[in-house]
Formats: sequence, C-alpha cells, structure tokens
Amino acid sequence: MADSLAIVLAAGKGTRMESDLPKVLVPACGRPMIDYVLDVLARLQFNRILVVVGFKAELVRETLGSRGNIEFVDQTEQLGTGHAVQVCRDQLTTHEGPVLVVTGDSPLIQESSLRKIMHLYDDEHPHCILGTLIKDDPTGLGRIVRDDQGQFLAIVEQKDATGDQQRINEVNMSTYLFECQDLLAALDQLRNDNNQSEYYITDCPGILKSIGKDVRALPVLQPCEASSVNNLADLQAVEAELRKHPCES
Repeated sequence: MADSLAIVLAAGKGTRMESDLPKVLVPACGRPMIDYVLDVLARLQFNRILVVVGFKAELVRETLGSRGNIEFVDQTEQLGTGHAVQVCRDQLTTHEGPVLVVTGDSPLIQESSLRKIMHLYDDEHPHCILGTLIKDDPTGLGRIVRDDQGQFLAIVEQKDATGDQQRINEVNMSTYLFECQDLLAALDQLRNDNNQSEYYITDCPGILKSIGKDVRALPVLQPCEASSVNNLADLQAVEAELRKHPCES
C-alpha cells in the first residue's frame, strides 16, 4: 500500500504472564510475540511502522532495534488502547492515507487476512474497516452489531450486551484500518467516562459511524486469529497453533 502506516500497540506489562518481560517480548516458540506481527507487516510493505512502547520501553527498543522501518512512540502512562493511538498524534498529523492498528501480542496474525482488509480499502475507500471474526463461542468478546441491511452499527462489549446481542457470534479482534484524518477526528472525541477511566480504540468506529462516515465490519479473520495471549495457558495454546501452522499467511 502506498503511503501506508501501521501502529503496533506494545506498551503493556502482561501481569498474568508470570514474566518480568514486557508482554510483547514474551517468547512464543522461541521468538518474541511481536516478531510475528512485525514480520507480517514487513511482508505487506508498510512504509512506516510505529511501535507504541511503555513498560520497560528500553528493552523493547533494544530487542527490535535491528529492524528497519520502525519508529518508537512512548506511552508513559497506560491509559487505554485509544490513548496508545493518541500518543502517535504527531506522526499521524503528517500522514495522508490508511493507518492500520494492531496489537503486538497477536503472534497468529495472518497476512492473508490483512490483505483482504487492505484490498477493500484500495477498492472502495471506506473511512474505517474492522477486521472481524466469526467465533463459535464469542464469550467475553465485543459483538459486532449490524442493522437490518447488514451494515455495521456498533461494537457492544459482553458486559453491555443484551441477550440477543450476546448470541451474536461475529466479534471484534482489535484489527482496524482507518483513513488517517478520520482516525484523528475520532481520537479527538474519545472519552474516558468508564469504570477504568481509560480511552478505548474500540470506540472510534462507533464515533465515525455516528457522524455519517462509512464504517465496514469485514469478517475475514481466520479461526487461529481468535487466540489471544493473556496468561501462560493461552501462550501454550498459541505455541501449539504456531507449530501446526494451521493458517496460511
């Protein structure tokens, strides 16, 4: 993609990983989890990759320092995923074109899934695309709510979902592609009036939808991409998937 920029969220501590390492540096099959994400972005030839660092930022910088095409952005306070993107504002204000936002602790991210999202952007230029997943058991994940015509309406978190919404099996997996100026506009409207007093990137698609922007939910993520790493048991499951190579990149 010409003039493309990716933001990789990599500031977290990962307190449940029983490790002193930043979460993205916890090894999966002998490599830091973030390596797999950066390998995919390199194959997709992103012009610029911003890695948002926080906990033990210097260690992340040192580990990834030999990679080209990476800029590090400091999130000195961890105030949510939306805040992690907000700290990239200086880099975003000088950018024109698409911005991909992904997490650094998703080693099973698939090149083929991201290509489908990027192709939709190239072909139709929506203002925001969410990469979503159809999951047999969506428990704990944000549901994708659509209108009667099948168009994206909102992301509704499990705790806020009605009974009908909890039966939705299309879920949000924190993979987003934004038109840069629309992302900046949404970031300006983020609020932290929630129990955690944090700013969430998950609010940005709904904000854009509310002001009449074209927001799409594209269910192209593969089953292996549902595997998030929040504890050692999750890590073992992801390592098993990595060894089997169940998905084509």
